Amino acid sequence: MSIDSGASLARGLRDGDLSVAPRLLNLVETQTPAAREQTAILLDQLSPATLGHEPAGHVVGVTGPPGAGKSTLLSELIRTYREGGRSVAVLAVDPSSRRTGGSLLGDRARIEVSPDDEGVFIRSTAAADRLGGLAAATRSAAQALAVAFDVVIVETVGVGQSETDVADVADTVVVIVQPGSGDVLQFLKSGIMEIPDVLVITKADLGRIAQRAKSDIRAALRSIGDRTTKVVGVSSLPPSSGFEELVEALDRHRERIDVPGHRRNARRRAAVDDFRLEHGAQALRRIGGRRGALRVIDDAPADVAVPRLVAQLERAGGIADPIVAAD
Repeated sequence: MSIDSGASLARGLRDGDLSVAPRLLNLVETQTPAAREQTAILLDQLSPATLGHEPAGHVVGVTGPPGAGKSTLLSELIRTYREGGRSVAVLAVDPSSRRTGGSLLGDRARIEVSPDDEGVFIRSTAAADRLGGLAAATRSAAQALAVAFDVVIVETVGVGQSETDVADVADTVVVIVQPGSGDVLQFLKSGIMEIPDVLVITKADLGRIAQRAKSDIRAALRSIGDRTTKVVGVSSLPPSSGFEELVEALDRHRERIDVPGHRRNARRRAAVDDFRLEHGAQALRRIGGRRGALRVIDDAPADVAVPRLVAQLERAGGIADPIVAAD
């Protein structure tokens, strides 16, 4: 299989060519040495250091328990964004096939969009054995797509507490709760409650049941001292409701946060994780564990891409021939 040039894909995205998105995903998901080298070049040329600014796209993480209605919500959320003139890329991280290791494509198949709409790109990726509910290539893809798309949505596998690393990929995290499911309060006790910036109650058309779920969630948030997380009720039944409010809540959250600072810290944590996955826990211990590794890259510029940070860790650990974008 031929490998696309990371430099040519980067040029396409910088020029706003949304049609290169499928080839970009093919590249970052390919794990041959040649593909990894081209991915490093791609990320380097789309890094804030090269662009002169953070990619402008808003990266939104969407997660929640199985059956909470993520795909239905995404269909309406995409429609709302498109009506506002914004382009949308969706990375739906599906469960892996035990037999092939590939994505089961469940979520992408359930998201309803017009096949002729060139402003929407949807791709399923397999979670494989990666903890945290995200495929290994999802972070790289989201960073790259945010250069060309106005909104990049990362939808994670609905498995509960293991999904919290979506907070390191997204600028804004949406957690979905379905009212009347019997697990609202149990869900609120889980570790995933540490990550939402916006909580969405689906099926707001259920009336009293939906209002009770919203009240329970607001009370739980107050009990942990959280007075900033927005709670929004939506209904996908025609005529749908609440999605304009949801988009407004997402936009307002991003306006409040330090996006460059958040992404800088996320890139550093990602570099340490990538180094450990590539070279093992023993190599990480040689440079002082996670704390030592973060100290090693503390003096790196704030806006360089993850592969360059990994290369700095590899040099500190005495590992030869790191894969990194060429100068």
